Amino acid sequence: MAKMSMGVRIRLSGMMFLQYMLIAVWFVQLTAYVKKLGMGGLEMALIASSMALGCLASPLIGMFADRNFASQKVLAALNLATGVLLLASTQVTAPLPLFVLLLLSMLCYMPTWGLTSSIAMSHSPSEKFPQIRVFGSIGWVAAGLFSIVARYLWGVVIDGTAIPLYCGAGVALAGAVFALALPHTPPPAKGQKTSLIDVMGLRSLVLLKDWHFAVLILGTLIATIPFSAHWTYGSAFLEAKNFEYLTVTMNWGQFVEMFLMLLVPIAIVRVGLKWTMVIGLCMLLVRYAAYALGDAYDQEPLYFSAILVHGIIFGFFYVGGQIYVDRKAPKEMKAQAQGLLFLIFGVGLLVGNFANGWLIEANTVIEGAEKVINWQPMWLANTLISAVLLVLFVLLFRDPVATKAAEAAKVEEAETEMAPAPAPPVEEQ
Repeated sequence: MAKMSMGVRIRLSGMMFLQYMLIAVWFVQLTAYVKKLGMGGLEMALIASSMALGCLASPLIGMFADRNFASQKVLAALNLATGVLLLASTQVTAPLPLFVLLLLSMLCYMPTWGLTSSIAMSHSPSEKFPQIRVFGSIGWVAAGLFSIVARYLWGVVIDGTAIPLYCGAGVALAGAVFALALPHTPPPAKGQKTSLIDVMGLRSLVLLKDWHFAVLILGTLIATIPFSAHWTYGSAFLEAKNFEYLTVTMNWGQFVEMFLMLLVPIAIVRVGLKWTMVIGLCMLLVRYAAYALGDAYDQEPLYFSAILVHGIIFGFFYVGGQIYVDRKAPKEMKAQAQGLLFLIFGVGLLVGNFANGWLIEANTVIEGAEKVINWQPMWLANTLISAVLLVLFVLLFRDPVATKAAEAAKVEEAETEMAPAPAPPVEEQ
């Protein structure tokens, strides 16, 4: 690939920045907003699951989109549709219409994660892609600036209101215009015939015959259930604890993630892939133990501890899982196997959203005109799930690929030591 120009690099970085700011500015505080509308736990679960459902359907929508049109034009159209739908969602407060509008917006938005990566990798050397993708994390963190600016310039608290949805719509429309200035990217899969089974990664189910691959997939599914408690309901919990700047507070986890992500390859080299992932699961347990203890003893610093370990959980366990899948899957099945992992993540979010939503609903009481939630059962349940998963993962999972590589290295080293020393050169007479 030809060297990437600075202009192209700036445009690709700006694309990532806007695309991840778009979701962070409104989704992070969504359940706090829904809770203020008077909706219960199951209604919160339904609305918050719009993103998970978008995850499940996005490979199919993306497949049809990128076979017929230039990628930057598809991105512009999807962002435009997302902005219009988010704008429409600000006008409704009933559960079902709000869910339908947010679901439609996520069906348009979620395919853009893969699409933006495809555009970036089409115009940048592979070794430069992480430097471009990191602007997505920066955009996620920068989404918190909306609430700070609103508070200090106009004296308005926007978290827990419909205003973040307006902000998301504005960023989406800006992203749609910006996409038209991106480098031309022809349809990456034009003319290819791909079945639904391939797109959803279901053909890679054959890999589940391997015990350790099956443990990883099941472990990812189970881990995402407690993961969703923080991801989906964290803002509602903090709002109940009278926190301000919900988006800023929740985004501290992504801020730390930007730096901790750099430690993942180092950890894999030092302790191996399995124990890198175990570290991530340990932090999952720490998160929910911190939430449970903080809620029980009203210790605010523990809430921040639960937020700050996000980068270790996501980087060490989930990214570690992606690395394992890439190692394990045959070359012709790598993309499908990653698709399967993405599908499992979406399923885990759905299960977690409704399971945790049910716990919230079951522990909600009416005091006067206000609904009061006892959050302790949810935090304790997720602490228990995290602890059991950690023990089972340590006992049942190993990385056979790394083990074989280590054994091969030992054999090669032994053969080198046993090889006879080369004969000294014969001097010419």
